[in-house]
Amino acid sequence: MTKLVECIPNFSEGRRPEVLDAIAAAVRGTAGVTLLDMESDRDHNRSVLTFIGEPEAVKQAALAAAAKAVELIDMEKHQGEHPRLGAVDVVPFVPVSEMTMAEAVELSRAVGKELWERLRLPVYFYEEAAASPERKNLPDVRKGEYEGRKRDISDPKWMPDVGEPRMHPTAGAAIVGARFPLVAFNVNLDTDRLELAKAIARKVREKDGGLPAVRALGFEIKERNIVQVSMNLVNYHKTGIHQAFEAVRAEAEKAGVRVLGSEVVGLVPLDALVQCADFFLKLENFKPAQILETRLRG
Repeated sequence: MTKLVECIPNFSEGRRPEVLDAIAAAVRGTAGVTLLDMESDRDHNRSVLTFIGEPEAVKQAALAAAAKAVELIDMEKHQGEHPRLGAVDVVPFVPVSEMTMAEAVELSRAVGKELWERLRLPVYFYEEAAASPERKNLPDVRKGEYEGRKRDISDPKWMPDVGEPRMHPTAGAAIVGARFPLVAFNVNLDTDRLELAKAIARKVREKDGGLPAVRALGFEIKERNIVQVSMNLVNYHKTGIHQAFEAVRAEAEKAGVRVLGSEVVGLVPLDALVQCADFFLKLENFKPAQILETRLRG
């Protein structure tokens, strides 16, 4: 069988369609790669692409997209709700079939090396590719964001894993790694109280004693005059979408606020949605083999 790997790069641009089209075109123009999805958020000023293919093709697509982003995104002018370290903010690789995590780590490190050699982007490795335990978690690597890292990149604590200790003058730095499939899941609340969203995020995220494998932040959605609890479920087997949703809903209800809705950013594993159906419908003796599309594929 063919080795397949998924790449889900996050770019610090969510407001200029012409820039996103150019980045997407760089991916589509790479032979052997399929662009599966592209999501943008104006308030976060951020976009997420998802593409898949054999390792070498995906590597070339990631580098082509990064080159276009470095050309067109200026971090000196960038503003948005979402934390970010650079134009090519995060580049994760996820093994899909016939590929080990160790091979995904090797691929991510090869891409990181070329990002420096080709584009002069200093690179930090995270998750399974992390060079030290202190850099495993993405929020830890991105602490201080673009503005802070410009000041402290020469500090021994913050020197990049690849490249010289200096930010690219307009594109900042990149974070590259290999990881388990992540579910980006947001819950929108019927209020404009940003402090409430932040308080709920603190309550549900793992680092503050909340749900395992959950990272969360509170954001304003200014266009809708509401707030959002934005979560990354880094291992949906430990905390599923349904558990994260119920935790946020319960905390919001304590404050007299209702949930307006929720959203998945990018693609989501079928298994994660089956977990939701099983929980909310209280299905008895349900098996994934009962899903029509699963049977048709198998």
